Amino acid sequence: MPRFLNTYTGEFEWHDNPARVRYAILSHTWRSAADGGEQSLEDVKKLQSASFVPAQRHEISQACLVARMNGFQLIWIDSCCIDKASSAELSEAINSMYELYRLSGACYVYLADVPDDDHPQALGSSFRFSRWRKRGWTLQELIAPERVIFLTSTWRFLGTRLGLATTLADITTISVDILVGHASVASISVAQRMSWASLRETTRVEDRAYSLLGIFGVHLSPIYGEGDNAFRRLQEEIIKTIPDQSIFAW
Repeated sequence: MPRFLNTYTGEFEWHDNPARVRYAILSHTWRSAADGGEQSLEDVKKLQSASFVPAQRHEISQACLVARMNGFQLIWIDSCCIDKASSAELSEAINSMYELYRLSGACYVYLADVPDDDHPQALGSSFRFSRWRKRGWTLQELIAPERVIFLTSTWRFLGTRLGLATTLADITTISVDILVGHASVASISVAQRMSWASLRETTRVEDRAYSLLGIFGVHLSPIYGEGDNAFRRLQEEIIKTIPDQSIFAW
């Protein structure tokens, strides 16, 4: 059962059917206070944890404010809405995350490394080189939601996926038809979908596979510590589920 954060009270709420509630969702990249590196989904701590640094608390607070100002009482944020101490909850979250993004009323993408005066379409823009575009998990966060809104480092409006579709296609190699909703992900070959993820990075090697589950509509039980075997399991599941021989070319 997904856990959401109430944007007014800061308290958690549990809802067994996300399709029946209206909520926003946050897409972002964390950076560790210790070494400046990004944290993977299973490494982040709950909001109440003392190890959560002030900057991370501030981001969660700001995300709630933005969602609340746009009429959302609930928001889902991976770093505080998943109890990683529960293997069952972590597994459910990883396997249902794409659907959570798809059902959201809006996905707010916080770009901590993009200033207010950035011009996304410009060839040398900070938007084009934001670390968000290279993250493995953010691929599904770009594709799955109906509405995607990009925010600058000070949480100001930068643009939407629809308005920036041509620039995003250039950055990610994902076709404009997918980005504007004229074509479904399922209509794209397995090899092409794999290519979208080829230049993206994850902190944990297993997340290279787990972050693609929704892209291919398959399910796996996450086993952190299995290393590259996670990607082999993903490929095997794709072969069993999708009748597309292009995976062998990949």
